[in-house]
Parts: sequence; C-alpha cells; structure tokens
Amino acid sequence: MSALWQNKILLTALIAWALAQGLKVPFTLMTSRKWDFRRLISPGGMPSSHSALVSALAVAVGRVRGFAAPETAIALVFAFVVMYDSAGVRRAAGAQASVLNKIVDEVFHGGKFREERLRELLGHTPVEVFAGALLGLLVASAMKL
Repeated sequence: MSALWQNKILLTALIAWALAQGLKVPFTLMTSRKWDFRRLISPGGMPSSHSALVSALAVAVGRVRGFAAPETAIALVFAFVVMYDSAGVRRAAGAQASVLNKIVDEVFHGGKFREERLRELLGHTPVEVFAGALLGLLVASAMKL
C-alpha cells in the first residue's frame, strides 16, 4: 500500500484534483460574495476538479511513459470521456433537477409534503471544464516525474 503513495502519476492527479476543489471556495466567494465551504466537497463549479484530475493524469502518463505510448492514449480517451460527461450528461441532469425542484415547489408549496430537493449543480459549463483541464495540465507539467 505504501508503494501506491509513491506513484508520482497518481499523486500528480490527486494534487490537481485537490487544488481544483480548493479553488472552488474563492471562486464562489468572488461570484456570490459569500464563503461557502461546502464547495470543498460538492460537485460542479469552477474549476472542474474532474477535468483537473483526468487531464493531470493524462499529461503525467504521457510524460512518464511517452506521448506515443498506449497508456497515454488510454488516459487521453478516459480524460475526454470524463470531461464530455461532466459538461454534457451531468449538466443536463442538473438542469432536469432544477425543473423538478420548481415543479415540487409549485405543486406542494405550503402543504405538509416533505420534499427532498435534488442537487442541481452536478455538471460543468465548458469554461469550467476547460479551466480544470488547464489546471491539470499545469500541475502535471510542474511536477517532477
């Protein structure tokens, strides 16, 4: 298990993910003018930690194994799938949750119905995905691999 924590590729990806998650708090502060530390553990927001994680992984694999290596191709395809899903499918699910929450508010407003709000911020805008990918690229480029 200790060898796992010595894996520089894994550490690079995890550092990029942690930085992206940590940056969500100041970005939220800049946009909403309030501290929201729940952003440290919640999905969505600027920058995309999913994009940071997978882009750092792909660049780190490329730097260690070579950019022509099959492992790099696998990591790149994985990164594109994750980023596409983050900006596409998960964002659409968040939009649907928003509509369903409005329906629940209108139908059951004032009643004794105990509603559970659906999480609306699930995915990312293309800008958030790009920012996360850029962060991952920068982290992986800065690491000594």
